[in-house]
Order: sequence, then C-alpha cells, then structure tokens
Amino acid sequence: MHSDLPMSAAINAEVVLAALPDPLLVLDPSDSITWVNPAAEHFFGVGASGLRGASLPSLVAADSPLVSLVAMVRKQGTGLSDHGVEVAGPRLGAHRVDVRVSPIQETSGDLVVCIRPRSIAESMDRQLSYRGAARSVMGIARLLAHEVKNPLSGISGAAQLLEQNASPADRELTQLIRQEADRICALVDSMDQFGEEGTLQARPVNIHEVLGHVRKLAQGGFGRHVRFTERYDPSLPPAAADRNGLIQVFLNLVKNACEALPDQGGDIVLSTAYRHGVRVNIPGTRDRMSLPLEISVLDNGPGVSEEMKSNLFDAFVTSKPGGTGLGLALVAKVVRDLRGVVEFESEPRRTIFRVRLPIYQQAGEG
Repeated sequence: MHSDLPMSAAINAEVVLAALPDPLLVLDPSDSITWVNPAAEHFFGVGASGLRGASLPSLVAADSPLVSLVAMVRKQGTGLSDHGVEVAGPRLGAHRVDVRVSPIQETSGDLVVCIRPRSIAESMDRQLSYRGAARSVMGIARLLAHEVKNPLSGISGAAQLLEQNASPADRELTQLIRQEADRICALVDSMDQFGEEGTLQARPVNIHEVLGHVRKLAQGGFGRHVRFTERYDPSLPPAAADRNGLIQVFLNLVKNACEALPDQGGDIVLSTAYRHGVRVNIPGTRDRMSLPLEISVLDNGPGVSEEMKSNLFDAFVTSKPGGTGLGLALVAKVVRDLRGVVEFESEPRRTIFRVRLPIYQQAGEG
C-alpha cells in the first residue's frame, strides 16, 4: 500500500488496520491482492504470504457477486456496497456477508475491499422477509374483527341505554363499560391495519414534507417537551412510497422516541441521506434492489434493553405501561410493503432507527 505519510504514521495506520475485526484486502489494477489484514487471513484460511499476489477469482467463484462488484466499481469509478452477498470458494466454504469496495484515491487502479461476515445484511434480510409476526397479527385481526368488534358495539349501545336511567353511581359503571368497549375497538382497528398484504401503492413522495408533517404533529402534542433538530440532504430525490404509510411509520418512530425521553433535555434528530450503492436481496428471487434513501430518527434516551432487542419488531412486544406493542410491528409491515428495510442501533443516550427506501422512477427508467 503506497503512502506519503512519515514512517511512524504509516506503521501506526497499519497497526490500526490490523486490529480491525473485518477482513480487508487491497487489489491492484489486475485484481491481484497486494495487502491483507489478519482478519482476512483468518477469513480465507490462508496466510498473508499466500494471499499476496493471488487473484481474487482464485479465492472466490468466478461468478461471485464480489467479483461482479469489483468490476462495477472499476467501471463506475466510485465506491459501492452490497448486502447479503454469498461469498464461496474452494478453501473458504460459503459465507453470507456485506461487502464494500472503494477506489484508493492516492493510487491509480487500486481498490480496498472490506468484508463484514456478520452485519447489517442479516438485519435487512430479516426485515425484507418479515412474515411470522405480521401473519400472526393478521389472523388475530380477522378473528377480532368478525367475532369481537360487532358484539362490542352492542355492549356499548346497551350501556348507553342503561346510562339514561341510571343513578350517578351506576352511571360511572356504564361509562366505564363504554370506555373499555371503545378502547378494545380502537385496539382492533389498529390491528386491522395488518389485515391487508402489500396494499400500499408506490408513488413519488417528498420525504422532507412527510418528516415536517410528523414533526409538527409531535410538537403539538406528545413531543412538546422535546427539542427537534433536522439534518436533511436537500438534493434527495422522491421516494417510491405511500405518503400516508410513511406518516404512520415516522409518527410511530418519533412517538416512541418522545415517550422514552425525559421531561427535560430530550433531543430527537431527524436526518436524511443518499447512500449510493446500498443494495439488498429480494426474498424469493435472485434480484437485488437498490435502497439509497436513508431516513433516520435519533434520540438521546435510555436505549432499548438487551432482552427486547432481538424481537423489538414483533407484535405485542412493549416496555411501556399500557402499550399495545403494535407500533413497531406496524412500522416493519409498512416498510416491508414498500420494499424497504428498517433497522436500529441502541445504546444508552443513543438510539437510532434507520429506514431505507427505493427512489421513485418513472416506468422505463433505470
């Protein structure tokens, strides 16, 4: 690897790269390996001396998506990422990984390849193939809609009739009956949103207009105690999405963030960015889809507990007193219907939810 840095700085840089847990390779213009870190030696099961000078196609299958991604970077001259790539080779076995390939600006034709064996790909594919929780809620929603909601209307109506001639003490009871019947009906209505599969129509949607609308709703009610910051990429193209569906998604995410924050000192940052080259598998096919639009909701609350992280998007999972546990399940379903992905990272004072969406393209484009 060429460097104009002083020797001490170059040595320090190499020490840092050697300490990284992700395999790193440097390829010359002929796609031969000129440098590797220890993680790459471990990943390929070959020492540095055996890897240096080897060609990339000799380590992985010639039709590997990794080889294709390297060729694409050389053609376009810009860094690209691919998620959920299967990398296989004679000594390597088969691994599902993330890959990032970037040109090294200081040298002509050299590329750096970063491989992440366990990464965001698992989270993205899990969200794209999200099925079990949504199906369970669909079945429950249909059952409740047919077997519970109609009788509840009758119960509420009967309580209203009794209330007309009831004593003040009994009137409190009839009002309680009506309030509880209304609460259960509202719960059924919220669950009924899971009942239709893939009904959202993708149209051009201005993400910033949606986020502005959600922020106003929040500041007018449940988020009046929170300080909002907006960090937007003004050049972001329209998303291929459904406006009402996205309002549901970000209203739920922002509401969850607001409710996790203290009465004072709570901050939420809404941000957008264009992530060139982010692609994911479409479950059930060999197709890969580009999801360059990234919309983030960041808060400085206490974070998600470790025991909830693995099933945070499942229905009825909640840590809030009186919560239904349907908000994030609905977020996952709507984003999946829009062929996007949602993921999160959480630690104390930093929880971030990221929604990745496709851009809108007219028929025949792209």
